[in-house]
Amino acid sequence: MQRIRLRYTKRGRLRFTSHRDFQRAFERALRRAEVPMAYSAGFTPHPKVSYANAAPTGTGSEAEYLEIALTAERDPDKLRELLDESMPVGLDIIDAVEARTSGLADRLTASVWELRLDGVAPEDAERAVAAFNAAETVEVQRMAKNGMRTFDARSAVASLEAINETLSPQADRPTDQACAILRLVVRHVTPAVRPDDVLSGLRAVADLAPPVAAAVTRLAQGLFDEETGTVTDPLAPDREAAVTGNHTVAEAAAAKAPA
Repeated sequence: MQRIRLRYTKRGRLRFTSHRDFQRAFERALRRAEVPMAYSAGFTPHPKVSYANAAPTGTGSEAEYLEIALTAERDPDKLRELLDESMPVGLDIIDAVEARTSGLADRLTASVWELRLDGVAPEDAERAVAAFNAAETVEVQRMAKNGMRTFDARSAVASLEAINETLSPQADRPTDQACAILRLVVRHVTPAVRPDDVLSGLRAVADLAPPVAAAVTRLAQGLFDEETGTVTDPLAPDREAAVTGNHTVAEAAAAKAPA
């Protein structure tokens, strides 16, 4: 059984699709592309697709991940092209590798988010960011299944900064109107701290309240490097294992070849 890991996006208006909407679109794409899927056992077999840490509905993303299991081997790049052609524009399959390591979900320990705050002056955003970063704790509230829950939004934030608009070409909702742009790196903890929780924290510590809803885009997610403060590519270990494996096969073949 071959396992393929895919990276996909949620762009433009399709950021409002729910995770279930994406699942339905992706399963249709699998059928259109005639992918030899492995299925679960039981009375209602389902294609073996594993989703990892999907972005909330309403947020854009450049870095969503899933894994599929196949009954026959396929070239990852060709498979990616076929699936991308079968998906709606905005739900784009942008990368594919053969799974050669375990624990993809375990490598998704942090996310990089971009928040566009239309109608907020950059200097106001900078003051709010400074107040948030200076605070030891920032308590916010969110409605949970068991009622209103209070938790600290500050401890999960590895970095928060206001950035120059010209340095942010990947914004999900570009506009000619002046706006503040925030770059956020947040660790995946329990309870999860989401971008809207950080916005609630900015309102709490600095009374920052954007006049319209923020446009939120996940730019990356992966393993958080504590030394550099960066988020690494979770598919990199599979690429490295593929290169190492190919070298091993080639060396073994050369060793067996007659002199």
